[in-house]
Amino acid sequence: MDNTDDVIRPSLAAALMKLHPEDGEQIVEYFKTHALLTREKALLQASVRDQKKLLVENGKLKKDIEQLKAQLQEKQKRRTAKALLATPPPILSPAPTTSVSQAPSPPSSQDQRERQTRRRRGERKARPTLDSPTLGAEPRVDVSRLDLRVGRILNIRRHPLAEGLTVQDVDVGEDAPRVVVSKLEENTDFEELQGSLAVLLCNVKAYKMKGLVSQARLLCCSASEDDGAELLAPPPGSTPGDRVTFLNYPGEPDRELQSKQKVWELVQPDLQVDSRGVANYKGCRFEVKGKGLCRAPSLTNCIIR
Repeated sequence: MDNTDDVIRPSLAAALMKLHPEDGEQIVEYFKTHALLTREKALLQASVRDQKKLLVENGKLKKDIEQLKAQLQEKQKRRTAKALLATPPPILSPAPTTSVSQAPSPPSSQDQRERQTRRRRGERKARPTLDSPTLGAEPRVDVSRLDLRVGRILNIRRHPLAEGLTVQDVDVGEDAPRVVVSKLEENTDFEELQGSLAVLLCNVKAYKMKGLVSQARLLCCSASEDDGAELLAPPPGSTPGDRVTFLNYPGEPDRELQSKQKVWELVQPDLQVDSRGVANYKGCRFEVKGKGLCRAPSLTNCIIR
């Protein structure tokens, strides 16, 4: 209805004027005003619905942009840290010293001819570069070389050939669960552990224990080597395969820890649980990005092994 005059047809207006000669015009104006108000109300309701829809879409787009921005910043940090760690400083060779008693020999005629030829061709003798990689550089040894991941214990059972060992099948976000052979306390409640989350060292070299190959290591915390231990717990909301990272150590983990380098043996003494029960390496906390910190369930001021 484009025009308000169309609301009252001429025949209806004439009938109203005939029935009510005195009030007919006022009745016709009332109908026109009512039609205008109804139309404006419908337009206003449609505008409010569109505005709400736009606000919801803008909120989603803003959230997606923030997530992409955070991912790009994290990747840039990792690339920068990796480049800094992987690029050794250049080694400057000392300038050759000339003996006072021995004068430099004059250039031979062949050298002079070669120089003249290069000058005619516009060529220059290549200078040795100083940015060649250093041979035999010592690799870094810190917690960033450990591939620590969240895992879910699918089932747990006693080792068939060793009374003090247990066998766990653990989901660490891969196609198949990993078999982990570990030493837990005799009074461990298997039903309570089954289905729970834990922190695993996943790039340890596979090793055989009493006939079964262990493919990872469960991280436990205890007051000492001889005291009872409990599994280190990832933050609530973690999922199998989540990486445990360290803010001050952004390097990428090794594909597999080499036994000769003894990385685990060198890093492990600095893995601690502080007075608040939070796991840390040299004061830098175990963190699952966006989900929280790893903690000991009940212990404080203890070691992680």
